[in-house]
Amino acid sequence: MKRKELKKRINYLCGELLAECIAMAQYHKKDNLRDVENVMLSIIRMQNDWICRLSHIEPRNTRLFFKKLREDMQKRTDEVIEQIQNL
Repeated sequence: MKRKELKKRINYLCGELLAECIAMAQYHKKDNLRDVENVMLSIIRMQNDWICRLSHIEPRNTRLFFKKLREDMQKRTDEVIEQIQNL
């Protein structure tokens, strides 16, 4: 997969996670608004980190780099989904 396509997928994934947070803020109690905002900020930071990492690939270890990036993305996405479910 090309970097451009991967960046689009990262943006799509983070956009969907942000949409879930917005839905939680709209349909649930207003007292957890601060928690929703914190989760949304962590999603934005996560997106920026992944795009930055993808823009600076190490030329020698590309296979290892993408393996590590994929593992980090899966782990962090699972954590964010769990946080959203606990709101």
